[in-house]
Amino acid sequence: MSKRNSQSSKTAARERLREERERQAKRDKARRQVVVAASVVAVLAAAGGIGYAVVQNNKPAYWEAAKDDKLVKPANTSGKDGTTVILGKSSAKKTLVMYEDPRCPVCATFEQAVGPTVKKDLDAGKFKIKYVGATFLDKNLTGEGSKNALSALGAALNVSPEAFLEYKTAMYQKKWHPVETTDTFKDDAYLIKIADTVPALKGNAAFQKAVKAGTYDRWALEESKIFDKDGVQGTPTLMMDGKPLTGADGKNAPMSVAEFDKALEAALKG
Repeated sequence: MSKRNSQSSKTAARERLREERERQAKRDKARRQVVVAASVVAVLAAAGGIGYAVVQNNKPAYWEAAKDDKLVKPANTSGKDGTTVILGKSSAKKTLVMYEDPRCPVCATFEQAVGPTVKKDLDAGKFKIKYVGATFLDKNLTGEGSKNALSALGAALNVSPEAFLEYKTAMYQKKWHPVETTDTFKDDAYLIKIADTVPALKGNAAFQKAVKAGTYDRWALEESKIFDKDGVQGTPTLMMDGKPLTGADGKNAPMSVAEFDKALEAALKG
């Protein structure tokens, strides 16, 4: 059972089974079963005597409780909270800062149209990428898909930077990316299904365990604070040397290869 398929499931795991989390991750039948109802508390025995279901309306929601989780930093990150994600050749002199929200449909359009060019230029050493994951759409639209997908991206980053980039690209493809009003990314099984299209993640037991157990949930929350702190108004947003890369309208990110090439050329000279 995916811990995020039910908001109540997560609350039980956080509130009553914190110390048994690893065992539960191995035994799906015994994991996080919670039903939130007003002023009612119920405790139910689950498979193997491990699972509990707790119903209590004054308990924090799962992601609110996740703020108090132990912070696990993915490999291939730096900074105090592991929220600095730098990708590409260390010899590259310029850094392209990319702000993206996993649920963002405009990010999906950008990645589908311009993503291959960005990757080509990254591999050529024209710039490094500093990735900043955002989750504001969960608040604006309600849901948890942005946070859940960002946590899964953390699990991919822990495998390798290449796996992270390929997984991010896969998430934004037409086949997999949901409309923003549909919170499909809240489902761990769906995220793992997407990951199975990435060679380094396909059938990767450690990756799948991290997604199901929410190993990088707290990290996702910390990562999203960068977007909020930087005062960015939307996604995708591209920055270089503190200046935005924009398309023909002079306001939004370049949404075609021609616009991106023009904006990048100017930024690299600046």
